[in-house]
Amino acid sequence: MKKIVALFIFLMLFSNSNSQEVAILKYDGGGDWYANPTAIPNLIEFCNQNINTKIESKPQTVEASSVDIFNFPIVFMTGHGNVFFNDNAVQNLRTYLISGGFLHISDNYGMDKFIRRELKKVFPKLDFQEIPYNHPIYHQTYKFDKGIPKIHEHDNKPPQGFGLFYEGRLICFYDFETDLSDGWEDEIVHNNPKETRLKALKMGANIIEYAFKN
Repeated sequence: MKKIVALFIFLMLFSNSNSQEVAILKYDGGGDWYANPTAIPNLIEFCNQNINTKIESKPQTVEASSVDIFNFPIVFMTGHGNVFFNDNAVQNLRTYLISGGFLHISDNYGMDKFIRRELKKVFPKLDFQEIPYNHPIYHQTYKFDKGIPKIHEHDNKPPQGFGLFYEGRLICFYDFETDLSDGWEDEIVHNNPKETRLKALKMGANIIEYAFKN
């Protein structure tokens, strides 16, 4: 019954919104949820130019505990430090994700232990799984036969794409040891080569395309 109510809420809110919108997730805990300010606008511009989306150029910000999250098929989350979801945020995120929403988390470096802890509160029975290379998220408009590309160096470890799967559906994509959102930022910020930035933008476009379809 709870699932039916959650789905009804999501559909009612989602039907009143533009199905091609994205938002940045604001969370508690003191972490810099506002990091990489040019990342999402640049990704939106790339998607609108290359995969036929019509996303508003300026992304909105939505709090984890806000009902407004249901207006967005995908929300993006990044930062370097602590993350905390209170009880309202936990329930809200859970309802959002099991009802059809999608969360992308980009570890800007230093948030791994915190995001794993907090997502366990949202889904106590789910664990992050490394996403296989043949998963559709790597094979949308752009093909990544070897999985998530390496964009930014942290601890000299290979890049990994993790996911939370609920009843077989990927509801959360977590990029680790790659920092996709650094690659979406203005070139002057990190001085990443054009080829590296393009890989990051293409992978980001795949994430948005997948979220919009699923």
